[in-house]
Order: sequence, then structure tokens, then C-alpha cells
Amino acid sequence: MYIPEHFEETRIDVLHHLIRNHPFGTLITVCDGEITADHVPFLIEQSGRDFGTLKCHVARSNPVWKTMSEQVESLVVFQGPDSYVSPSWYPSKQNHGKAVPTWDYIVVHARGVPEAKNDVDWLLNHVSQLSDTHEESRAIPWKVSDAPTEYINKLVGAIVGIEIPIIQISGKWKVSQNRPKSDQAGVVAGLASEGSDSAKAISKIIQEIGS
Repeated sequence: MYIPEHFEETRIDVLHHLIRNHPFGTLITVCDGEITADHVPFLIEQSGRDFGTLKCHVARSNPVWKTMSEQVESLVVFQGPDSYVSPSWYPSKQNHGKAVPTWDYIVVHARGVPEAKNDVDWLLNHVSQLSDTHEESRAIPWKVSDAPTEYINKLVGAIVGIEIPIIQISGKWKVSQNRPKSDQAGVVAGLASEGSDSAKAISKIIQEIGS
């Protein structure tokens, strides 16, 4: 990923925060010499490693876990909020007209060598953690233990875990840092007036970075 210096984000806690808030990642692997992409929810764990460990699962019928390379790194992409930016929001446009549309976004790339996990205890712990993470804010959180044991065991038998110790992680926060402060303020106001949650989220990030 091309990252100009003014768009680079290196703080591990910030990168992990994006992954936790946008856990549905794109797993890009080399399988039998071909590039493949799978879209799955991830968990990120620090567990003493400098960059952390990513964990996910796929259907046992998905050939990726059998054919992915355990010598070649895989890439996982996590996409945060993004939005179109209109040049009409720049006050500088009124002065010289030298402005074009762009796109603001935040994204994290994580690399590591994947390992397939078939251990039942690993899988049960993983799906329990995954469910607990996404149910915790609900009034009555669903738990794996709510379902019959034999039913869960059957479903767990139909999946395979993938664990990726991260050996490289990078973040790109392209949020109008290359524009003058007045233009940034214009983008903040323009995005805030848009209807989408993503545009409003980018507006807030620009404010936080610029403050």
C-alpha cells in the first residue's frame, strides 16, 4: 500500500482500535499459486506480541485453509469509514479554482503467515469470543452455551480456524491532512452535513487529527 508520510498511522493501539471497530476483514492469500480473497470477521489479540495476532474461521468446505501457503505471508485488509470529498467545500476553490474531488478514508493492512487450526477447544473458544464480542452491547446477549451442545459441536466440526501472528502492520489515514486548515474546516462542515454515518465519522476524525 502506498502511504505518503503525512497519511501514515503507526500507533499500534490506533490500528488495533480500527480492527476492533471494523472487524470484517478481507483475507488475501496465495492458494496453489493463485491470489484469493475471503471476507470474514476477525478477532485481534495482543497476547504479548509486538503487533498482535489475528484470528478467524472459514467453512471447512472452503479450500482456502488447505491450499493457503504456510510459508508465504497473507494480507488482511480492514476498511474503516470513507467518503467522497467535494472540491466545492474548499474555501481556497473560490480564490483560484485549483481543486478537484478526492476520497478520504482510513484503512489498516496486516501481514503474517497463516496457520490452520482444527483443535476443537481452539474453535469453541474462538466462536465464543467472537459471539461475546458482538453480543456484549445487547440487552440480552446471546451465548454459545444457549444452543444445544450437540448442535454447536456439529457446527464447530464444519469450520476451520485461521491464526495469523502479525509480522507487519500499517495504517493509512487519508483525511485531508494535505489541505490548508481552512479547507479542512470546509471538509468537516461538508461531511457533517452529509446523510451517511461514514461521512460523519470521517468529519469527526479530521477534527480530531487537526485539533
